[in-house]
Amino acid sequence: MSYDSGSSGTWRNDGAVQPHAYDPDLHPELFRGVATRRAFAFLIDLVIISVPVILGYVFIFVFGVVTLGFGFLLFGIAWPASVVWAIVYYGACIGGPSSATVGMRLMDLELRTWYGAPGYFVLGATHAVLFWVTISFLTPFVVLVGLFNGRRRLLHDFVLGTLIINNSVRLPASQAARTY
Repeated sequence: MSYDSGSSGTWRNDGAVQPHAYDPDLHPELFRGVATRRAFAFLIDLVIISVPVILGYVFIFVFGVVTLGFGFLLFGIAWPASVVWAIVYYGACIGGPSSATVGMRLMDLELRTWYGAPGYFVLGATHAVLFWVTISFLTPFVVLVGLFNGRRRLLHDFVLGTLIINNSVRLPASQAARTY
C-alpha cells in the first residue's frame, strides 16, 4: 500500500493515488449552502423519527391503562426500540436510491463517499450512530469542524470518509463512450 501525503490523494492497494471525487476548488457550488441545509435536514429528520416514537409511547401508556398496569412493562423496551428505529431509518434512507434521508431530500442534499459512490445501509446506520456519539461528547466541536473545511464535512464525516453535496447542482457530464 502507498499513501500520498498531498491533499488530493488517499490509500490505494495498487500504489496509485485515488483523487477525491468532489473538489471544492473545482466545483464550489457542490458545497454552497450545505451547512445550513444540513441543519434544517437534521431538524426535519428529527421530527420524522420522533413522531412514531411519541405514538409508540402513547400506545404503551393507553395499553398500560387498559391492562391495569401490566402494559406499562413495555416502557422498558420503548427506548431501545426508539434507537433501533432511528438506526433503521438512517440506514434505509441513505442506503436507498437517493442516498439521502427524507430531510436531506427536501433540502436537496445527498450523502456520498469521498470517492463518489452512493451510500449504503451500513454506512447510513454507522453515520447516524457516529453522529450521535460525537455530538454527545463533543457537541460544539462537531459543528465547528464543518466551518473550517472546504467540503463542509463534520467530524463523523471525516471518520467515515463521507461528504454531503448539494444535489440541486448538476455537474457537466463527460462525453459518453461510443458503443458502435
